[in-house]
Amino acid sequence: MTILSERRARLAAVLPARGVETLLVTSRVNVRYLTGLDSSNAAVLVGADGSARLATDNRYVERAQALDVPVVEAVDTAGALAVPGAGIEAASMSVATYRRLLDRLGGDALVPLEQVVEGLRAVKDEDELELLRTACAISDQAFADVCGAIRPGMTEREVARVLEARMVELGAARPSFETIVAAGENGSVPHHVPTTRPLMAGDLVTLDFGAVYEGYHADMTRTVSLGEPAAWQRELYDLVAAAQRAGREALAPGADVREVDAAARSVIERAGHGGHFRHGLGHGVGLEIHEEPFLGPSRTGRLEDRVPITVEPGVYLPGQGGVRIEDTLVTREGEPELLTKTTKELLVL
Repeated sequence: MTILSERRARLAAVLPARGVETLLVTSRVNVRYLTGLDSSNAAVLVGADGSARLATDNRYVERAQALDVPVVEAVDTAGALAVPGAGIEAASMSVATYRRLLDRLGGDALVPLEQVVEGLRAVKDEDELELLRTACAISDQAFADVCGAIRPGMTEREVARVLEARMVELGAARPSFETIVAAGENGSVPHHVPTTRPLMAGDLVTLDFGAVYEGYHADMTRTVSLGEPAAWQRELYDLVAAAQRAGREALAPGADVREVDAAARSVIERAGHGGHFRHGLGHGVGLEIHEEPFLGPSRTGRLEDRVPITVEPGVYLPGQGGVRIEDTLVTREGEPELLTKTTKELLVL
């Protein structure tokens, strides 16, 4: 049995508990996960009996036929596979497609479901983890290379483009997302978009970035100091580093996702900055940059073994700046495996 057929078998096994005998998978990422086909127009029907059929159009059919699943050539891929009573992916199917399928099936109900394949994707096999290790190693090396080139006068946008180019030179297919470079006061915005603001001596500079390798996304953040940091900057950095360490140490199979978030958040709250940490502690990574599970005060669930996940606390002071430190790790028995290995000591450039 191949890894792909094992994934489909795992999916087949959970369908009866979700109240269906078949699931029509239309999410591009989920189709790739189950079949190996990355296509802008494809669907796969998986049955609780272990059967599977893949539909795609003539642009991709030759590639699809080399896979280990029967292929149907069609432009309307969902329509070619839909059967009465099938489960559908509510998060990826449009209302228009849903209505069209109901009309075609004569009104027979389709069953909207959520997080079926995504729940399976959270736990990675060792092949997936090896791809993530490579993506993270590329990200680490690119950051090390670019740190040696950062100078006052470079703009945020220039630093972002240099970092993205270096990741590609090292083997990345592309950046995992639009790179964040936030200097000085811009560091108070967690998802700041790089601008033409020049970097200046005395800035804290936050860089949030990652490489995609063979479809798998790395994610890491480091905050550096351009010149010797002021006392308040060093204090803020040390606080976030302590919170990040507490979050990493709380990662374990069986851990409640809210309690992991609380382990880091409580460090920041005790220092009086609870209102300056305005997002969840982390998220899963894999074929998408944000995927299950999520760490946060309103999230539910427990971590399993072999789940790649970020730990990324931050403190953001309006008008002054901010600090965020982020790693990608994998839950393991004992202690988590660290994939992003760049030092978390404050780098002074």
